[in-house]
Amino acid sequence: MVKFLLQESETAWLAPYAYTIVLLGFAFFLFRVFENWYAGKFSKPLIRHYLSYRKLSYPRQLVLEKELRFYNQLSPKHKMQFQHRVATFIKEKNFVGRQGLEVTDRMKTLIAGIGCMLSFGRKNYLYSLIEHILLYPNEFYSTVNDAEHKGEFNPRERAMVLSWADFEKGYEIDNDNINLGIHEFMHAMQLEAKKSRDLDSNRFQTEFQNILKRLTHQKVKDTLDKTRFFRAYAFTNEFEFMAVLAEYFIESPEEFQSHFPQLFEHMRKLLNFRFAGY
Repeated sequence: MVKFLLQESETAWLAPYAYTIVLLGFAFFLFRVFENWYAGKFSKPLIRHYLSYRKLSYPRQLVLEKELRFYNQLSPKHKMQFQHRVATFIKEKNFVGRQGLEVTDRMKTLIAGIGCMLSFGRKNYLYSLIEHILLYPNEFYSTVNDAEHKGEFNPRERAMVLSWADFEKGYEIDNDNINLGIHEFMHAMQLEAKKSRDLDSNRFQTEFQNILKRLTHQKVKDTLDKTRFFRAYAFTNEFEFMAVLAEYFIESPEEFQSHFPQLFEHMRKLLNFRFAGY
């Protein structure tokens, strides 16, 4: 009996810690429930960016300032968040040059910048299906369909493959609605949304279905026929449609919104894009 009492007294000090762990676990559960409710109610994450800021080197900051219009339109707070995301993206991904192409810091920064721009409204912004980014000097031969490609996303190899010349042309000419980086990153985002069940993916799927429904409306069909606003390649399949829609959304937001206000709003909700004047 004495031995039992001694053992009990020796472990009694652990009780407050156990209660704390249980309470923290319950609080976390309630937070998750509320977070899911909030995301469903308002079509955006409750917390998009936590208070963590990875340092982006000054030379990489200069690349963003000189060559990425979107970055310069951000508020100081959002610039800090964007720098953190670009720095994290570069650290997490494996960049590989092909056919003798040397991958420079500028190239890494611009690719990360385009990817983080498209995912800036998301909580999960790193494209979990991409581990490797392979860069060719120009168009490359693809064994996927035995043809020359400018870019492709290969989920089996967890790789995004890009022609650097075409990627560079895509962001330098930022008003022709052709942007290879946006196009391929949207492919990766859409496939991730199909495979995942996180808040960003759920919102993507919801708004994607809303977009498909809008396309069945006669008024939208008539406007599509009349304006020929989206290039023909958009109607190849649902993946190409979303990739082209993303290009138009980023590069021609005013014109897009003017022709198709409902589609534009669904895209804005899908990406949670509430920055830089969008």
